[in-house]
Amino acid sequence: MSTHAPQAAQAVTLPTTLDEAVAALTAMPAAVPVAGGTDLMAAVNSGQLRPAALVGLGKISEIRGWQYLDGHALLGAGLTHARMGRPDFAALIPALAAAARAAGPPHIRNAGTLGGNIASAAPTGDALPVLAALEATLIVAGPGGARREVPVSHLLAGMDVLRPGELIGYVRVPLLHAPQVFLKATGRTGPGRAVASVALVLDPARRGVRCAVGAIAPMPLRPLDAEQWVAQLIDWDNNRAIVPEALSAFGEYVAAACIPDAAPGEDGTAPPLPPAVLHLRRTVAALARRALGRALS
Repeated sequence: MSTHAPQAAQAVTLPTTLDEAVAALTAMPAAVPVAGGTDLMAAVNSGQLRPAALVGLGKISEIRGWQYLDGHALLGAGLTHARMGRPDFAALIPALAAAARAAGPPHIRNAGTLGGNIASAAPTGDALPVLAALEATLIVAGPGGARREVPVSHLLAGMDVLRPGELIGYVRVPLLHAPQVFLKATGRTGPGRAVASVALVLDPARRGVRCAVGAIAPMPLRPLDAEQWVAQLIDWDNNRAIVPEALSAFGEYVAAACIPDAAPGEDGTAPPLPPAVLHLRRTVAALARRALGRALS
């Protein structure tokens, strides 16, 4: 949270349970929920946002931890990046822990939360491609104790939105017990801010590869054809072996799927991509290649 108080806020409510928070948001439709406040308070301090009321989520202990449930990890939306970056969490979901450790400087990691990363849906959110690759599901709390499940990809794509009074309570993530990798390339646009990121997880039980590319589009991109193609080349019965050439080809496949060539003009020829776009495509290809190589090593 910023040390600057939001001058226009007329009320601050500090519930201690998820249902109390939902009730407060239902009673005050103009209220804005705030947990770590890394995005919200920046908008307030810059004058871009003047909330009429705030509902603080910091005292809701039930969403600040995790538990095991039917082969899944049920993660509280209030988990901070710093907490997810610790070794015990890294043993549970390695890629999400790696993304949390890369989320920015210490004050951001100490304040920013998993639920906030999802709700703000900033393209550069480091947790988002990991959750997309893991095919995570959100458990949304609503008025009257209601709970509903939403695939995280649906929320990020705008296919499903949070309704008035609803809050993200938990994130359900399958425990694959297999290698997971998160890599990102940063630029000069901010501390630790990704210009491209790749999350890759192996699913040995289904003999599958799942990959998501972040930061290059409004939402994480899943190159499904590339996933299916490379999964067929992996020798799942022989230490997950793969020929080296397939790693490079996979990187190029992912990059071309996420950053396609320009559409052909009237004469049937496609104009060349701008140098900056070509550089971004090469960056995505390198990240995807390295991620798969590390997961299979």
